Amino acid sequence: MSNLANPTSTEAPKKPVFMDFAAKDGEYKRKASSFRDQISRKAGAKFAPEKGRYHLYVSFACPWAHRTLITRKLKGLEDIIYVSVVDWFFDNNGWRFDPEGKIPGSTKDDLYNVKYLGDLYRKAEPGYEGRFTVPVLWDKKTETIVNNESSEIIRMLFTEFDDIIDEKYRGINYYPENLRSQIDEINGWIYDDINNGVYKTGFATKQEVYEDHVTILFKSLDRIETILKNSDGPYLLGKEFTEADLRLYPTIVRFDPVYVQHFKCNIGMIRHDFPHIHKWLRHLYWDIPAFKDTTNFEHIKNHYSKTHVKYNPFGITPLGPVPHIYPKEK
Repeated sequence: MSNLANPTSTEAPKKPVFMDFAAKDGEYKRKASSFRDQISRKAGAKFAPEKGRYHLYVSFACPWAHRTLITRKLKGLEDIIYVSVVDWFFDNNGWRFDPEGKIPGSTKDDLYNVKYLGDLYRKAEPGYEGRFTVPVLWDKKTETIVNNESSEIIRMLFTEFDDIIDEKYRGINYYPENLRSQIDEINGWIYDDINNGVYKTGFATKQEVYEDHVTILFKSLDRIETILKNSDGPYLLGKEFTEADLRLYPTIVRFDPVYVQHFKCNIGMIRHDFPHIHKWLRHLYWDIPAFKDTTNFEHIKNHYSKTHVKYNPFGITPLGPVPHIYPKEK
């Protein structure tokens, strides 16, 4: 057991957390994001790209927020858009900050020093009653949320800051026009069957619903395996890394450490049953710093195991699998 990661000393939450993720039919239905404005380079835009104007609120645990952290680093935006990271624990009040620095990797709210992310939602919209989700792209000038939909945020980051970032990052667009139809097609079923599919599987409350979704999930993983096997490059669409790879990664890197056990996605494991996906995953993680540097396995594993008390009532975090991700030569 020499590769065993140090077990966390963090205790399970003392206050029970009750979350009803599934509807009465046993199906998990993700709700749409609420704030959908855009940062734009166009003249006269309400939200113009400016250095230091925007602030990104994220969780290392959340796969949707993970997309934005990867993109921020890939596009050289770390000195343009600053970040606050919530605690991995999500309770009845939503995501909370860590002003006392008790959770390595988490931060206080760097703008207003509020305790919960929900306080920012209510600041942006008094009386707000929706979900308090990450990521949140905040505008310091107007003191409001620009957008909290990760798929839209990453596309803004692809292009809208190109006039003010370092020249070496300009023009790099992971959603190029010549590949958009292919990216859109693959994004559609990857989102439904894999990104959101692990949640539809894990939060199902009826046997037949669970079986339907876990079957679809693994059929789509087989489909990804075939695509990568036949690809003429290391990526889903060949030699060019695209948004499709970026959007798939946060789910796959969480798959063996969390989803196999916690969400009962246990028909197979990436490391043992999907060699081409496994090679793709390790290439991204070990060869491109934006992936490894934004992947925090401690936050990921603690969040799922200690937050979803309804599904793991004692809040025990599994030590395995060991290691969280294999080295490239394995």
